[in-house]
Amino acid sequence: MKRIFAGNLSPEATERDLTSLFSSFGRVRSIRLVKDTFSGKCKGFGFVEMEGHEARAAIAGLNSKDFLGRPIKVNEERQDKREGRRS
Repeated sequence: MKRIFAGNLSPEATERDLTSLFSSFGRVRSIRLVKDTFSGKCKGFGFVEMEGHEARAAIAGLNSKDFLGRPIKVNEERQDKREGRRS
């Protein structure tokens, strides 16, 4: 299972929109859009979980493609490995 980062999303994007977009590459296991607490609109990014080979196909097929009027960024989620951050 791979977790995909989807960025530069329109504030109007919904989980249903993303599911529809990514499902053309395989089964979408889960989607989580990061939303503004007050407006409920998308903050411009989210995460999609798919099987490995399907995720790689989605990344290759969707990165920089137009989605709701914006070129979206699609890549494998990267873990933040910084240690010793101060609060």
